Amino acid sequence: MRSTSALTAAAATASAATLALTLTALPAKAAPAEPAKPDLGRFYAQKIKWAACKPDAQNLPEDVTKDKDITCGKVTVPLDYAHPGRATLDLALMRVKASGDKRGSLLVNFGGPGGAGVAGLAGSKKDFGYVGKGYDVVGFDPRGVGLSEPVSCGGRPDPGDGTGDGADDPAALLKQLREAAARCDKESGPVLQHMGTVNVSRDLDVIRQALGDKKLNYLGFSYGTRLGAVYTSQFPKKVGRMVLDGVDTLTENVEEQGLVGAEGRQTALDNFLLWCTKNAGCVFGKDSRAARQTMVKVIEDLDAHPLQAMDGQEFTGQDVVSVLGTALYSRQAWPALSQALGGLLADGDPRALLRMGGAMGERPQAPQGARAEVPEDNADAALMAVNCADDPDRPDAKRLEREVGRIQREFEEVSPVFGKSMLTPVLLCFGRPAGTDYIRNDVRDVDTPKFLLVGTRGDPATPYRWTEETAKRLGSSAVVLDNKGDGHTGYFGSKCVKAKVDAFLLYKEMPKNGSSCAAE
Repeated sequence: MRSTSALTAAAATASAATLALTLTALPAKAAPAEPAKPDLGRFYAQKIKWAACKPDAQNLPEDVTKDKDITCGKVTVPLDYAHPGRATLDLALMRVKASGDKRGSLLVNFGGPGGAGVAGLAGSKKDFGYVGKGYDVVGFDPRGVGLSEPVSCGGRPDPGDGTGDGADDPAALLKQLREAAARCDKESGPVLQHMGTVNVSRDLDVIRQALGDKKLNYLGFSYGTRLGAVYTSQFPKKVGRMVLDGVDTLTENVEEQGLVGAEGRQTALDNFLLWCTKNAGCVFGKDSRAARQTMVKVIEDLDAHPLQAMDGQEFTGQDVVSVLGTALYSRQAWPALSQALGGLLADGDPRALLRMGGAMGERPQAPQGARAEVPEDNADAALMAVNCADDPDRPDAKRLEREVGRIQREFEEVSPVFGKSMLTPVLLCFGRPAGTDYIRNDVRDVDTPKFLLVGTRGDPATPYRWTEETAKRLGSSAVVLDNKGDGHTGYFGSKCVKAKVDAFLLYKEMPKNGSSCAAE
């Protein structure tokens, strides 16, 4: 049986459903200016040396490492853009070469924050087969993620460590958060102080130049839409064909985002349980209300008494929450999820759930000269580091002591299943140095070629209203495609969305603003 941490690291996708105790020292407000060529010239002058991907170094599938059209490389960027002459870090890349007449590169970000682009592209290269006729499709691990100097906080917390009991003892909670800060600093190294979307956007521009592209052609999912929006503000003259799918908020703070995420996931779970109880063989029976109560009790019982494997590793209620958060992103996964939950509830066997979470695979190994391996909690640690670095709201410790009970009640009321996990980032950003206010204040009214925003009406992670709000903020350059379906993002679940996105990327055929795709 795989551990909780292995589950969350392997299952990281366009989702931010899984959380861990993470803390970061946050950068000051970042300047939006174009890079100063004299200072950054050596980074902008580099060329990527592509080579065969190494299965022993990156733990990639055999068909990927043997595919001559798939290569791996790296780009070097400054650790601190304010002092580019000091330390540097290497970002891992994977390229799937264009199968037809190449018109440039298409960079892809799968979300998170904390989603690894190298592993993401390796697992989804077939999904880009059509658009790959005209582009080299490139995935990258952002700074602090995957094979690019991964951050860590020393592993995922025990479900009973008290992080959910701050209302009873706020002073003890603050002590735990300070201890978490020390672990993060110790385990992550200097990259932790230089996380955040503003810096990743700068890295993105260095990658664009190293690929030999005059303009950035980009497809971002979920958090990747935040990254794309920041890029349009920082480098408006470098924007090529850009698509943002599953549009993130640019204005709501960590607490508001957490509540929205918990509510969206709870709604998706309720819809799943309603569907399940209407089908024969559902392990929850035929009463959807009773099914919701059963789901809550299963998670509570497993947190209190985890299943124990022979090697000592445990399977907890939060493992169930992790898999639910991923599986509920796609309605297509509901039958498999129903069967997997049946194995757990009827037989006490979590293996099918673990397979759904992707936990049976091994963690990727870092390249020679880098850290020995990617930490098990890297996806969670990176998610927290970026989200806190992007959020300027930071009430002090005294306010946390006063309000932690109110916050906990709000999250529990919104979602008895996901409330606890979605509360974690709120607690861990309270009392910390404020993150940048550049995204909230300055990413607006961009002057770029028109780009496409895709919003899905039934998205459990990024509600459709965020698409409308972000489009309004970004101004007349943003064109909205309304996907009437369900699931997180539209490109992988809707043939209509995929066709329209590919047509724009390949042929610059932009849909009319406000046009839609029917639910499939």
